[in-house]
Amino acid sequence: MPLKKHLIAARRRMRVRNKLKRMANDRPRLSVFRSSQNIYAQVIDDREGRTLAAASTVEKDLGLKGKRNVEAATKVGALIAERAKQAGVEEVYFDRGPYLFHGRVKALADAAREAGLKF
Repeated sequence: MPLKKHLIAARRRMRVRNKLKRMANDRPRLSVFRSSQNIYAQVIDDREGRTLAAASTVEKDLGLKGKRNVEAATKVGALIAERAKQAGVEEVYFDRGPYLFHGRVKALADAAREAGLKF
């Protein structure tokens, strides 16, 4: 059973990513990974295959390790937008992966938009 769920999530992740890549217009990708304990965000340049900016609740200076709530996701969203701007990125496309655009994922996206990241 877990293998089947894993395969379903992988198919959903690739379906979402492939649809987004068609509309990307060479913009970097804001990728979100959500575990049961933490949330991670990366701005990735797929052409060069490098990470331009990253933020997560695991970082010690945020003091959010193990916080799995919407407030923590909001702080990570604001931080990833700030770091992306420092890297010279203004526009991205949002890759939610296999997750629904709801709860922590939505809070991260909204906070990144409010901090000035366009997608």
